[in-house]
Amino acid sequence: MQTNHYPWKGCGTDKDITGCRFSLSVMSDHYVEQILNGLQQVNLSKVWHHTDALSTIYRGKRIHVVDAVKACFVEMNDESTHITLEACFSKGCPGDLDEDHVLARDDNTVNNRIRHFPVLCKIAFYPLGVEDYMDHIAYIVRLAMEKGLYKNVSHYASELQGDVNALFDYFNDVLAYAEKNINHYVLQVTLSINSPTKEDN
Repeated sequence: MQTNHYPWKGCGTDKDITGCRFSLSVMSDHYVEQILNGLQQVNLSKVWHHTDALSTIYRGKRIHVVDAVKACFVEMNDESTHITLEACFSKGCPGDLDEDHVLARDDNTVNNRIRHFPVLCKIAFYPLGVEDYMDHIAYIVRLAMEKGLYKNVSHYASELQGDVNALFDYFNDVLAYAEKNINHYVLQVTLSINSPTKEDN
């Protein structure tokens, strides 16, 4: 099979780059103001960042990427507006590049947002290029159960529910586990707050 025309040929990185592309949906007439305010309140000194017409990207060390995404989501919450965040965390893609990143020398986070509010969540974890992928998926589901975050199994996803800080700590733990055990992986996350539906109250 001819592979020399594939766009990822010659790509790849051995740097410690975790990436996250996320999109925010704000059910409000003032959604532009709320989204921009949330993005502007984040300390981005330890991640590379770019916002386009569809979404925002953070790239850097795992702990700082998770910290920045959490800070943005926390800043968005006005405790009344229904807001969702769709995020895709990834590391190890063969098509990745060494460019567009900030790799801080330390793991000291710079946002450290401490607020407490309930979040409804669904996740899907994809270990790529490994035969024992179901073992890895089972591990991260059991981890959610151990942390008291597991809510239900659903088609193509696991439903979680809990405090915003506990959920983002869990995401960081999942990604840390993946770093040690899998070369290429994706964690897909959906977060919802202040939903008018009964189960999210």
